[in-house]
Amino acid sequence: MEKVIDIFCNGLRVTLGLLVAALAIPVGMQVIARYSGIIPVYLWTEELATFIFVWIVMIGSMIAVWDGTHFDVQVTPDALSPLGVLLQKGIVLVLVAAFALVFAWYGIEYAKFGAMQQSTMMRVNKLVTFASVPLAGAIWAIFALVRLGGVIRDYRENSKVAS
Repeated sequence: MEKVIDIFCNGLRVTLGLLVAALAIPVGMQVIARYSGIIPVYLWTEELATFIFVWIVMIGSMIAVWDGTHFDVQVTPDALSPLGVLLQKGIVLVLVAAFALVFAWYGIEYAKFGAMQQSTMMRVNKLVTFASVPLAGAIWAIFALVRLGGVIRDYRENSKVAS
């Protein structure tokens, strides 16, 4: 399962790189239009930049959960025992998964709300960006639970060695 997720994450990384490159186009157009007057000011570029940026943030957060580089606060010193490591990492991953499931659950209603709207300048259904919320929540939950399984597996292996 972890190898499949690694492959999926590599696809997310490629997508993230392409989106960052794509973001340069509307932002570059905005800068040129505002400060040079060479091209007219296109209002749709701001909406497109916002849409791309939302997806960059959500995809980046998915990768961060899998890589374990998401934000967490360590309030206790590093555990030395296998059980301590399990508790430290396990509690964080359970909380991430719980938050992710809440995010996914309420994100569905959020996406439905977005499906009823259309962007002002581009005339695109806002579901295009609103769908990123429940999708990110679901993927965070999957990634956190798979990582939790890995932490439990490591605990079992390390506790056998300690015995």
